[in-house]
This record gives sequence, C-alpha cells and structure tokens, in this order.
Amino acid sequence: MNKTFGLITALFVLSYTRAAGPCLAQRTATESTVRDTTALDQATLNTILEKNRQGYKQGKVADYIPELGKANAQSLALSVVNSNGTIVSAGDIRQKFTIQSISKIIALMIAVRENGEATIFDKMGYFGTDKPFNHFGNLETMGKPLNPMMNAGAILTTALIKGKGEEPFVKILNMIRFITNNEHINYSHAVYNSERETGHRNRGMFYIMRNNGLIDGEGEEKLNNYFKQCSIEITVEDLAKIGYFFANHCVRYDGNRQYRDPNLSQLIQSQMLIAGMYEFSGEYARTVGLPSKSGVGGGITVSVPGKMGIGAFSPALDQHGNSLAGYRMILDLVKARQLSLFD
Repeated sequence: MNKTFGLITALFVLSYTRAAGPCLAQRTATESTVRDTTALDQATLNTILEKNRQGYKQGKVADYIPELGKANAQSLALSVVNSNGTIVSAGDIRQKFTIQSISKIIALMIAVRENGEATIFDKMGYFGTDKPFNHFGNLETMGKPLNPMMNAGAILTTALIKGKGEEPFVKILNMIRFITNNEHINYSHAVYNSERETGHRNRGMFYIMRNNGLIDGEGEEKLNNYFKQCSIEITVEDLAKIGYFFANHCVRYDGNRQYRDPNLSQLIQSQMLIAGMYEFSGEYARTVGLPSKSGVGGGITVSVPGKMGIGAFSPALDQHGNSLAGYRMILDLVKARQLSLFD
C-alpha cells in the first residue's frame, strides 16, 4: 500500500510540475521584460546627446567663481547606470568638472548618519523654496536655513559633520570615492582657492548662523570645508553612480551594501525632489518628475527610485544655475522610457 501511495504521489507531483512549468517560466520572462523596459542603451544616449549638442548656446558658464568661468561651454556628456549596474555613457565622459552643490547630498547623508535626522532638521527646515541657491532665505527672520540644499543649509550641514580641521571634508571626499568606486577622485586646489577668495556671500551666511548659535568654533575652517567639498572633481559617470546609489537604498552600483539604508535614501531623495533644482524644482518636478541635484559646475545627478542613476554634464547654465543642455537631455531620457514618478 505504501508503494502504491508513493507512486500516486510522485505521479501527481510530476503532473503538477509539468503543468505549472510553462506558467512559471512565462511569469519569470514577463517579470524580466518588465524590469528591462526602462534600460537605456548606447544608441538612445547617442541620439539624445546629438539632439542637444547645440543647447549650450542658450546658456552661460558660471563666472562668478573665476575658475569655473574657464570651462569649455561646448563640453557635453551623458551617463546612465541601469538597474543591473551596467554603465552606458556618451560624449565627453573623461572630462572632469567640479561637483559643486551636488556634494550637498553626500554631506547630508554623513551628517544625518552621525547626528540623527531630528538633530539636523531641528537646525534647518524641510522646505522647498522659490529663491535662488545663494539666497539668504529666512536666516535673518526665523534664524535658520530653509533646507539643506540651499547654500546656507549646506554650509550648516557640513559644519555639523563631526571632526576637527578638514576631517569633515575628508569624510565627504571618501564617501564620494566609495559611492563611485573611484579612489582617484580629489579636489581642485585652483577652484577651491577661487571659491574661498570670492565667496563673500557664503561667508555672510556662515557668520549669521554663527551669530545665531547654529555654528560653533573659531575661524573659518568649517566654511573652508564647504568650499573644498564643492571643488571635488568628478566625471559624468561618477554622477550616474551617485544617482544610482540613492535610488537604490544607498546600495552601490556593484552591489556593495555597506551603507544600505532605505530610510536615509528616502530622506535624501525627498530633498532632491523638492529643492535639488532650487527655485526651478517645482517646474522640474512637473516636467521630469525625479529626485535630482544640480551644481553650477554643469553637472546634474538623477535618481530613478528603485531603478537607475543618471548623470548629465554641460557647463552652460540657465538663469536658475542649472545645466541647460543637461536638463534637456534628462527630459528626453525620461520621455523616452517614461521614467517620471508620475507616469
């Protein structure tokens, strides 16, 4: 009887497996197809890059920092880290440029990890803004910055990273090296000196916050760390890797999970969405609809939550201080693959 029962059971399992097999295979294939529909290939990037090659003519290279004014306005590059970690790039992919305000999201990550979100945002707001990146915001009225994406909030964020002297800057540099898996990244001494010598508006914000008790210590070491972090040199592929990192719960493009933190990733991306493009952030959310962060060096990093990272570079800026051709290339990518959060 036991042998008969065992034979019947085996036949039943075999019949079920054969019946279910095609269904399971079909479902797996379907899921794979869904995952790959947003993947971007070389041909797509090349087409978008060429379409926007003349976009720089309507913009202007930042010259309020003298060293930035030396950039070649015609430089253009685009890079994507797809959901599987593969990197596809087009244009001037070896061209280095300074990270500028994109460093703010790295500094915010470190400051929150060290101090906790509540401590950081007790000293600044979560607010969006209709003001430029270098506006004093509500420093003189409410006494603290609107958010960590505007210069005032970013200067404060860096000042809240623990360490003496340039240790906070080194933490930011090392984190960027980790995220990009690029130990060769360093900062431009020429740009740093140029920023420090001409950054009087930032210096004014720094001293107002010190007067308000938000920043302690003597001298300008904490401000210099901010100038130095903005002077870190990267490439467009580094930007795409940064975008991927925050899009995927702080997991690196090669799968390294050392800093995995879904909650922190959500915080960073939310700030990128509401304030990462400054006073243009509202319109950008309507047109692109993705967490993004720009820098006056001409770079933009984009996170497609749970999927990919995008990096765009063109040093000619629009009136908001965002890369003009960079924005247009990102918009074309989003439309090509329906990447917006609101699609």
